[in-house]
Parts: sequence; structure tokens; C-alpha cells
Amino acid sequence: MAPIQNVCGFFLLLCASVFPAQELCAQVDESRLPDTPSQSQVERHRDDPGSRREVSWRSLPKNFLQDQKGIWLFPAQLAKGRHWVPTLAISGLTAGLLVADPHAMPYFETHERNLDDINDVFDPLITTGEVIALPLSLMVAGYARHDTYQVSTALLAGEAYADVAVVDLAIKAVTRRKRPSDVAPGASYHDTFFAGGKSPFKGSSFPSGHAAGVFAVATVVASRYRHHKWVPWITYGFATAISLSRVTTRAHFPSDVFLGAALGYTITRYEVLRPRSDDGP
Repeated sequence: MAPIQNVCGFFLLLCASVFPAQELCAQVDESRLPDTPSQSQVERHRDDPGSRREVSWRSLPKNFLQDQKGIWLFPAQLAKGRHWVPTLAISGLTAGLLVADPHAMPYFETHERNLDDINDVFDPLITTGEVIALPLSLMVAGYARHDTYQVSTALLAGEAYADVAVVDLAIKAVTRRKRPSDVAPGASYHDTFFAGGKSPFKGSSFPSGHAAGVFAVATVVASRYRHHKWVPWITYGFATAISLSRVTTRAHFPSDVFLGAALGYTITRYEVLRPRSDDGP
């Protein structure tokens, strides 16, 4: 029951941050709720990244294909001399962690029992449910409150999750890195690439799909509700905790988690949330 209580506590805390207490507690006349966001709602979020994105169930497939085109044509942007600084920074940090991975993982192997209580809270099925529950709860609450901005946030979170999942699985299929948990006790953690299972869904470790997915969802929520003081802290803290748990449970190497988190953030912030020509003014 403890993991479930922790999940419920997190979403109660997030809802308290996104929705002011007076809005949650006030008795509202259902008949007066708007079917479209009021001008004041739009104005409140006008400076938040991605606030101008107009998204619906019908536009999601088109948006997804546009995102994928931008993602896979990213090398063309590098060829034009753009985005080299963040690309080199992420590549350099990933390379440094790859060197450190074989030296870091023996610690988590020998101390795995000491982390049992923490790892139970971050069971893979529980963390997957937590990541899905965040946009789902926003969508349910948005429909209940006739808040289309909130519904759009949930849809964008789903769009971002799908975008990073495609990239994650593609890299996994090529690298086929063995998971730390698949390395025999006491064996070396070197030479793990091209040694894992053939399926990118189970046998490949690099990068972390959990880290990519949770940072994609967190970036959408934190960006579109940036004016709520605690929302970015809570969502990014939540994403960081889940990502680090993938190392303590020996499901991933530190480099897997870092690259996954970097992909989740950058793809969402600079592709999913970027303004589109067909968005409103």
C-alpha cells in the first residue's frame, strides 16, 4: 500500500500547485462554466513556452508526423551550424558517463539490498503508471472543469511521450546494450554494447525509456504551468527521482538515464512546444 499512497500523495500535491485552493474549494455553478478557455486564462499563460500551441485529438497525428520530421532532420540543422553547443554538451557528458559506468555500477550491485525499500517504491510498473497518470489526471480534470488549456496540456504530454518513445526505441534497436541486471554477479560491466537482447522493448538498455518519457511529460507540464511557483519543482523533481531509480534498481547505467532525460527534455522543449505556423496569435 505504501507505493500507492506515495503516488496519490504526489498527484494531490501537484493538483494543489496547479489549481489555487480557492478554485478547488469554491462552489461553482456548472451551467456557467465556459466551453472554451476565457481570455483571462489565455493571458495568464501567454508567456509560458508552448502556451500558443493549439492541439486537439484530430490534430495529434499531423503534429506527431511534423515532430518526427523535425527530429530526424536535426542533422541538417547541425550542417547549417546551428545547435552545436547543446549537442556537444550532451554528447560530452554522455561520453564521460559511458567511461564512468563500469566503475559506478559495482557500487549499486553490492548495495542493492540496502536500497530495497526505495526500489520497491520505484518498481517499473509503478513508475510507468505514475508517468501515464500525470497527463491522464490533467485531462480528466480539464474536461471536468471545461478547461481546454489543461486538456491541451495533457494531449501535448501524450504527443511528447510518443515522440521520445520512437527515438528511444530506434537507438535501442541499434545499440542493443546489455542491462546492468543482466551482467553476472562479479562480472565486468565493460563491453555491454551490441551484447543485449535483439528486442528494443526488453533487452536493450541505452538510452532509458523511463527517463525520456518522464522528462518529456514533465517538460510539457512545467513549461505550460511555469507561472505556478511549485509546478516546475515538483514535476522535474518527480522526473529526476524516477530517472535515478532506474540506476538504483540496476535497470540502466547512469549514461542511459542521462541521455534519456536529455532527449526527453530537448525534444519536448524545442520540437513539441515550438510555435507552429497554424497556431493562434
